[in-house]
Amino acid sequence: MELAFASAVGVLFAAGIYLVLRARTFELILGLTLLSYGVNLLLFSMGRLVVGAPPVLLEGVAATRDNHADPLPQALVLTAIVIAFAMTAVLLVVALRSRADNASDHVDAQERDGAVAGEPADPRDIPVQAEVRR
Repeated sequence: MELAFASAVGVLFAAGIYLVLRARTFELILGLTLLSYGVNLLLFSMGRLVVGAPPVLLEGVAATRDNHADPLPQALVLTAIVIAFAMTAVLLVVALRSRADNASDHVDAQERDGAVAGEPADPRDIPVQAEVRR
């Protein structure tokens, strides 16, 4: 079970880092979300992966590490989920506003050829209006 969790954390971190390094805002947001999922799994695995063990001590059961799970990582994961959701919502609003202002979802509002989004790269590319005869 630990191998499966470690593999899942590694895959989430690798995919998250790959997406964060992309040049588009949507991929960046997805990458940060995957990184937060990886961190949540890492925090959750810190509390020892025990199936069926209660997170609190029960009366009549010996207070040993074998009879209960650590509740602190579970509380940390719940808090991290709420924070990650709020962060994702704020990033989506900022990305939508940036796309509306720059007419591009590129991170620095520039396309590959160096032109600012919405503007022609070369002044010769400006469309010429047809002359109207009077």
